[in-house]
Amino acid sequence: MVIERTRYLNMLINKRKNGRVKIVTGIRRCGKSFLLFELYHKYLLSEGVSEQEIIELQLDDITNAKYQNPFELDAYIRELISDVNRFYYVFIDEIQRVYTVQNPYVDVPDAKIGFVDVVLGLLKLKHVDLYISGSNSKMLSSDIHTDFKDRGTEIKVNPLTYQEFHTAFQGDERYAWDEYVTYGGMPYAVLLEDHEEKSHYLKDLFEKTYLSDVKERYKIGNDISVLDALLDYSASAVGSLTNAYKLSNTFRSVTQTSIKPETISRYLEYFQDAYILRKALRYDVKGRKYIGTPYKYYFTDVGLRNARLNFRQSEENHIMENIIYNELIVRGYDVDVGVVETSITTDEGKKIRTQHEIDFVASKGSQRYYLQSAFSLATEEKRQQEILSLIRVPDSFRKIVIIKDRIVPKHDDQGILYLGIEQFLLEEASMDL
Repeated sequence: MVIERTRYLNMLINKRKNGRVKIVTGIRRCGKSFLLFELYHKYLLSEGVSEQEIIELQLDDITNAKYQNPFELDAYIRELISDVNRFYYVFIDEIQRVYTVQNPYVDVPDAKIGFVDVVLGLLKLKHVDLYISGSNSKMLSSDIHTDFKDRGTEIKVNPLTYQEFHTAFQGDERYAWDEYVTYGGMPYAVLLEDHEEKSHYLKDLFEKTYLSDVKERYKIGNDISVLDALLDYSASAVGSLTNAYKLSNTFRSVTQTSIKPETISRYLEYFQDAYILRKALRYDVKGRKYIGTPYKYYFTDVGLRNARLNFRQSEENHIMENIIYNELIVRGYDVDVGVVETSITTDEGKKIRTQHEIDFVASKGSQRYYLQSAFSLATEEKRQQEILSLIRVPDSFRKIVIIKDRIVPKHDDQGILYLGIEQFLLEEASMDL
C-alpha cells in the first residue's frame, strides 16, 4: 500500500527548477527516501521526464560507500550528467554520510572538502535540479543558513500526521485514534498489521538506528547509560517543564549519579539533532518576549516515545498534547509554550503575581492561535480551569480548547472555540471555525 505524502510532494513540485538545492530533512525512516525516490520520481515521469534523466544515489547503501568520499561523489554525478543537452534531476540520499577530507591540492591544514563543496559545484550547472536528504539537523541546518545561504530550500519531513495515518488505516475507524496514540506514525510501523511486530519494529528502530547513530556521530563510546536514562526521563515526562539543572538534580537524587548540567544540555541537543526530540520555548504573551528556562520537550513521534517505555506508560492526556504540538509544527507554525502573568491584590492590599500557562502559542506570519489541550471537560469547574489562562490573554487572536471527545464545534461567551481532537487533526480549517 502506498501512503501519499501530498503536503511534501507539493512542496517539491512547487520548488522544482527554482535554481536552489532542495534539502529534505527529518528523522530517519520517516519517509524522506520514499518521498524522493518513489512519489516524486513517479510525478516526474508523469510530466514527461525520462528515467535516464533522474539520477538517484543512496549513500547509506553499502554498495555506494565509495561515494562517501566527496571527490568520488562529485566525479560519479558529473559523469552521469555529462550530456548538457539534457536536463537532469539528481537525488542524493543521506548526504551527511559524505566525509570531510583534506584538500590534496592545498598544503593548508584547514583546507577541507566536504559535501557542501560538491553541492555548490553542482548548483552551478544549468542543466541540473538538485535534491539532497539528511537525517541530522546539526550537520545540515548550519550549512543551510551559512554556506548555502539563498541557494538552499529546506523541506522538513515528519512522521505521518493523524490525517495521513487515517487514510492508510485498514481497521475499524473507531479504533484509529487508539492505534495512533499507541504506535504513532512511522510509515513502516503503520503498514504492519500485527501489534507485536509494530512494537518490535519501533523498539528496534530506537535502539539500533537512532541511538546507534547518536553514539557513532558524537563518539560517545560504549557506556550510553546516561543517554538511556535521559531518554527514559524525557519519555516519562513528555510535555513537562524542565531544564538541565533540574534534570541534573533528578539524576543525583534518584540514581545517585552526578551529571553536569552542561553534559545533559549537550545530550538533549544530540536528540534534537537526530530529530528524536523537539524543544518548545516559553513565551511571555503580555511582555512579548521569551522567558528562557525551563523548556518542554516533545517526541517527534509518539510511537517512538511509547516504545522507549516498553508501552507501559500510556498517559493519553500527555500523548494527546504531544500529538497536537507535532501537528502544529507540520502545519508550519512556530510553536511556543505561552505564559500569561497577572497580579491580584489580597484583602490585605498585597499584590501577588501569578503565572498561567497556555499549552501552545502557534504563530505563522500575522496569524496567531492560543491552544489548550484539555483532554476532558467533565465539569464546569474543570472547564473554567482550562480557560483561565486564555481569558487573560490581552489580544483578540483566536483561542481554542481541544478535547478528546467528539463534539460539535462550539464557541462560548468569551469567544473560545471548543474542538474534538480528531476534527482538529483531520480538518486544518477547523481552527478557523
